[in-house]
Amino acid sequence: MVVGVLAIGQTLIILTAGIDLSCGMVMALSSIVMTKFAVDLGLPPALCMVAALAVGAGFGLINGLLVTKMKLPSFIVTLGTLNIAFAITQIYSRSQTVTHLPPALVALGKTFSIGGTEISFGVVLMLALYVLTWWLLRDSARGRYVYAVGNNAEAARLTGIPVDKVLIWVYVTAGILYGVAAMLTVARTEVGDPQAGQTDNLDAITAVVLGGTSLFGGRGIVLGSLVGAMIVGVFRNGLTLMGVPSVYQTLITGILVILAVSFDQLSRKSVR
Repeated sequence: MVVGVLAIGQTLIILTAGIDLSCGMVMALSSIVMTKFAVDLGLPPALCMVAALAVGAGFGLINGLLVTKMKLPSFIVTLGTLNIAFAITQIYSRSQTVTHLPPALVALGKTFSIGGTEISFGVVLMLALYVLTWWLLRDSARGRYVYAVGNNAEAARLTGIPVDKVLIWVYVTAGILYGVAAMLTVARTEVGDPQAGQTDNLDAITAVVLGGTSLFGGRGIVLGSLVGAMIVGVFRNGLTLMGVPSVYQTLITGILVILAVSFDQLSRKSVR
């Protein structure tokens, strides 16, 4: 479910022909801020969760401003913020796991039963976010703007679409979603782990591409990313059950990304 939420943010950015390499480390930093605020400062859990969302939104705003105002490639910008988020996470946490969390911070990891099947509240939240994002992209003006910018930013600008504002909105929204992912990873593991999220950016991008969203922007649906996230999750769990070391799992995931992008490129050429 963590990769599933990260994939929503990645979908929004990739639809605008960008990419966000920093999502996993922004999530890790958000989780450390949230748990350290709760344990070290004794702040109310609700305020700690807001802090996690604020960290994600802040990094999203920085990414969006650098992409729109400085005209830097999203790949370079988010590669830089990935390293910044990683460094801040290690410095602030002193590379130590945060434990003894208040129950409210791990409440999303609790489960309830439907027909004998245990379902966590975090899964319900993830599905709700997918439905909301799907509706926004399909039925709202801002959602249509996202597709227009991804198809052709200059043409969108000439038709009166505020391209820069759309891009900043996309990056900030994605950052908030990374904060939500931080809540889910803390709820699942019941600790604040400074080492979390180091391969989740690759998993999220893989999920989006496998779900049919084009890395060249303007084409795809967010519900496809949900299917892609499920494929990645089942794939990872299957390899783990088979005893495949994590480094080989990352290797195979990387190969999947290349194959999916190659297929997308070939399909674009065939359409032309």
